[in-house]
Amino acid sequence: MALAETVSKIDRLSDQQRECIERCQEATEVCEWCADECTDHGEEMARCLRLCRDVVDIASLHARFMARDSGYSSELAGICADLCEECADECRRHDHDHCQVCAEVLPDCAESCRAMSA
Repeated sequence: MALAETVSKIDRLSDQQRECIERCQEATEVCEWCADECTDHGEEMARCLRLCRDVVDIASLHARFMARDSGYSSELAGICADLCEECADECRRHDHDHCQVCAEVLPDCAESCRAMSA
């Protein structure tokens, strides 16, 4: 079952929450890939790797908080947005394909999370 189909079954979620969960999942997947690829590039990619790993942890946690209607979801949304923006900025500095994909995906997650933090 696709993520969008699964999320659509949680009837108490708003469309905005559903979209944010999907964006967080996409950010998690692309950052897992980027972090893994960064391990092959040595110390020059250490900051990128750390930020990607942070996004993986925060974005996946934020998606789980939204799914269970946690009262802390809006605070976590702001942190997730900030981290996605910082990681996208770092990834833009590198020519690697995995970094460029991250730099494309993360702003959408940041925007969605920013809306959820309001």
